[in-house]
Amino acid sequence: MTSSTPPSDQPTASRPVLPPSTAGAAPARRRVLAQATFEAKTILRNGEQLMVTILLPVMALVGLSQTSIIDFDTGGRSRIDFITPGVIALAVMSAAFTSQAIATAFDRRNGVLRLMATTPLGRDGLLTAKIIGVLTVEAVQVVVISAVALGLGWRPDLAGIPLALLSVLLGTAAFTSLAMLLAGTLRAEGVLAIANIVLVLLTVLGAVLIPAEQLPDALRHAALLLPSGALGEAVRGSFFDGSIPAFSLVVLVAWTVGLGWGAGKLFKWD
Repeated sequence: MTSSTPPSDQPTASRPVLPPSTAGAAPARRRVLAQATFEAKTILRNGEQLMVTILLPVMALVGLSQTSIIDFDTGGRSRIDFITPGVIALAVMSAAFTSQAIATAFDRRNGVLRLMATTPLGRDGLLTAKIIGVLTVEAVQVVVISAVALGLGWRPDLAGIPLALLSVLLGTAAFTSLAMLLAGTLRAEGVLAIANIVLVLLTVLGAVLIPAEQLPDALRHAALLLPSGALGEAVRGSFFDGSIPAFSLVVLVAWTVGLGWGAGKLFKWD
């Protein structure tokens, strides 16, 4: 007579090892879009971030185009036509670099990055969401700045718009890489100070608002090698002549590769 159930000490067929359950988690794309929306809203609802990313570029646009506080050679163009491309470049720097560096550094100090990395969103999803969030903020910046500039008489070369968008994307990649490198290696308080100082120095000395050829001789060539100078020259070339200087493209790509490699190697999540 045999039993219908195997004895408890008899070997049984091995059971398959199931992967960690993700039941209840939304699809990856939805998770990334939800986080990207949160990232963009956090910036646009924060008064300090709003001032840095939107108000300061608009104030620079109005102040430099409607007054003669700073004298510069417009090359026969109106002041609003001359200054608007540089202001767009400045706005990209503020959103992709300063804002992201400070926000990510404090998220890292408060343990937010470490906790988010353990959720179904994951590290790759979080980084992707941050990039989409930056691009969303930049879209808002470009719309607001362009609307104000058009109201002040800006008449851009429409053929240069695709190249200007390419310049903005390359600049975003370079300055976001710099932001991640700082935020992932330095203390939050240090990032707060350094990011603001670097933004001011690059704005004043980095050929963002005016071409490098109008800077003092000692700065002229150095500015062209900076990501700020390359971005400014690329956006101006797009709207002025419908072309991007090849040297500026090389500089932006080189900075993106170098800074991206450094951030990938040195970034600390906690």
